Amino acid sequence: MPDRGVRPWIPLLAALVLGIALVAGTLVTTQSLNYIKTFNTSLLTVAGQAQVEVTSDQVKWTGDFFVNAAPDGLQPAYAQMAKDQAAVAGFLASQGVPAASITISPVALTQIYVDCAQNPAACKLGVGGYKLQQTVTVQSADVQGITKVAQNVTPLVNQGVSFSTQSLEYYYTKLDTLRAKLLAQATAEAQQRAQQIATATGRQVGQLVSVQTQPLQLTPLNSAQVSNNGQYDTTTIQKQLTAIVQAQFRLPQ
Repeated sequence: MPDRGVRPWIPLLAALVLGIALVAGTLVTTQSLNYIKTFNTSLLTVAGQAQVEVTSDQVKWTGDFFVNAAPDGLQPAYAQMAKDQAAVAGFLASQGVPAASITISPVALTQIYVDCAQNPAACKLGVGGYKLQQTVTVQSADVQGITKVAQNVTPLVNQGVSFSTQSLEYYYTKLDTLRAKLLAQATAEAQQRAQQIATATGRQVGQLVSVQTQPLQLTPLNSAQVSNNGQYDTTTIQKQLTAIVQAQFRLPQ
């Protein structure tokens, strides 16, 4: 009787399993060596940034005033606009705003059409009235002074002028003087970060290979907003200017 305790194919199966294990081990080892070899000649890319707080050095104040007129009341409305314009110019002069920094647009005339559903009787006339409007623009380096004037136009309102502020825009005009300095600081920070990463793996950072700069980010203070196209905030007097770079360093063997 043949011995049923040992199958003749078991040694063959064991040899086959051992062979597969050896091949798999060889593949893992080879892949590991390739990875290490690639790492030894790889490039490390890190981001760096630098920030500085800046104060706006230009302001643009835009306001307007208007008069409403009946369909047959254009002549007195234009006369009133002339009086209001004189009142606006006098107010700005009394606040120390130089005439050279003031621009007052010509009168813009807008027709007001009748809502036939609400007023069928007047609908035959077509035009229900007119709105006469002028825009006032002040551009100045006196940021604080113009802001203070814009925030208190009560004397004009007390004279019967329908005046309102449309916008106060703040600009910083010296970006080019800070650009090179901030980009250098951002690149230095990127190098520090790269060295920290490399040190954690027992390596040293080699030479700088390339630097890609992003557009400057001019944002309100403590803002984390970043745009690939850059940002230019005009809503605040105090701003932060941020430079961001992507720096690539070589990791030598």
